Amino acid sequence: MGLSVYLFLCLLAAVGLLRLIELRVSRRNFHLLLAAGAVPVPEPHFKWIVVVHTGVLIGAALEVIFLRRPLIPWLAALMSVLFIASNLLRLWVVLSLGQLWSVNVMDSSQMGIVTNGPFRLVRHPNYTGVVLEVISLPLIHTAWITALAAALGYVYALSRRVPAEEKVLMANPKYRAAMEHKARFVPGLF
Repeated sequence: MGLSVYLFLCLLAAVGLLRLIELRVSRRNFHLLLAAGAVPVPEPHFKWIVVVHTGVLIGAALEVIFLRRPLIPWLAALMSVLFIASNLLRLWVVLSLGQLWSVNVMDSSQMGIVTNGPFRLVRHPNYTGVVLEVISLPLIHTAWITALAAALGYVYALSRRVPAEEKVLMANPKYRAAMEHKARFVPGLF
């Protein structure tokens, strides 16, 4: 294995560590939200989101190691920029939501509606960031099978999760008035 493979594996490990930190923050916020009266929404589809996030890390590592995916400098540079942008978008979401951010769908609308930050532009900016990440991260080292499988898997998971989430959100008249005219994922699209 060359240096680029070792560096890529280190990147994957760092992303895995970051996801564990995010889960810890989410768990803390989940308990704060419960204490403030938020209600968790059952979401049997959440397991697919976990599978995709875990699968992209493991799949990219295995694909690069066993299928000997090359590092293509221009592709690596482009995907690195996209990966960084996706994580900056996700960070912007977390900072904008503050203690309202959780990986779980929660009915917390009685605590206020967030319309600042990326929510000025779209209803679900976090999902936009995640889709960009699950595509760009594997492609940094040309793991195109993982990128394709992760993108398809995440789109499937979102096709189940977003309607459940929006059912709760759109039930709140204030949320509906503030957000229903905005696109779900990309400004000006749909």
